[in-house]
Amino acid sequence: MAGAEWGGFEDNLQGGGSAVIDMENMDDTSGSSFEDMGEMHQRMKEEEEEDVDAEAAAVDEEDGEFLGMKGFKGQLGRQVADQMWQAGKRQASKAFSLYANIDILRPYFDVEPIQVRNRLLESMIPMKMINFPQKIAGELYGPLMLVFTLVAILLHGMKTSDTIIREGTLMGTAIGTCFGYWLGVSSFIYFLAYLCNAQITMVQMLSLLGYGLFGHCITLFVTYNIHFHSLFYIFWLVIGGLSTLRMVAVLVSRTVGHTQRLILCGTLAALHMLFLLYLHFAYHKVVEGILDTLEGPNVPPFQRVARDIPVVASAVLNTTAKAIALTL
Repeated sequence: MAGAEWGGFEDNLQGGGSAVIDMENMDDTSGSSFEDMGEMHQRMKEEEEEDVDAEAAAVDEEDGEFLGMKGFKGQLGRQVADQMWQAGKRQASKAFSLYANIDILRPYFDVEPIQVRNRLLESMIPMKMINFPQKIAGELYGPLMLVFTLVAILLHGMKTSDTIIREGTLMGTAIGTCFGYWLGVSSFIYFLAYLCNAQITMVQMLSLLGYGLFGHCITLFVTYNIHFHSLFYIFWLVIGGLSTLRMVAVLVSRTVGHTQRLILCGTLAALHMLFLLYLHFAYHKVVEGILDTLEGPNVPPFQRVARDIPVVASAVLNTTAKAIALTL
């Protein structure tokens, strides 16, 4: 029976159907779970790479926008830097122009000391020839130094006199007085000279009046140290008069017409001589008045002083007290 069964099995194998498995045509992936997991892992990796690429593209786009903003800010910064450069360049140009303007004044102060000495001596010697215009030095070094010298002499006179100075020496007042006279009177005389058709420039007028202050410096320096009014009047007439006559002679030589000469020279002589009188007699009083105006008079503070009651007053008080006691 067993043989019959096995024989039937053999018949089936040989006849009715083919049970041969074709291993070559079988799909390699059918039934392999490890290979399926490998494919899934590969697919997930590819998806992750695509996501990373998308994120990188988004980051690149944001970076492009940021770089665009940064480029705009950089351009704005360059414009601001360019404007600052232009402003600095203009300031440097102005400074150079100012130096150039100062350099224009250099010829008026380019003078030798021996020339200044000679002009100081000449300022005390009146000129005799007035038929043709006399030469005037066109420099300002000597006059400027004389103005500063006059300021120092005024401060010295304030210290040697009885003037009470509580807030320094009021150098500003002395400088304002001297420079105000020099510049103010020079401008006024130059204006009169223009009206009188005199041949003189503003620089020449400043030089002429500045050297004319040499006599004032000598007179004030001597009379501030030697306090005699008679000595001052002598110096005022001799020294101050000589310097004034020198200026008058120069203006007469440069002015045409008797009336014009009289007006111009008379005004200059009066102002110059009166200014010397003012500096000697009235300047210190004016300074004291300014001090009193700014700071108040120099009055000591009010103090209480104990006083004794007189005997008569004490007797009256005693009588009044007794009368009140009796009435009560």
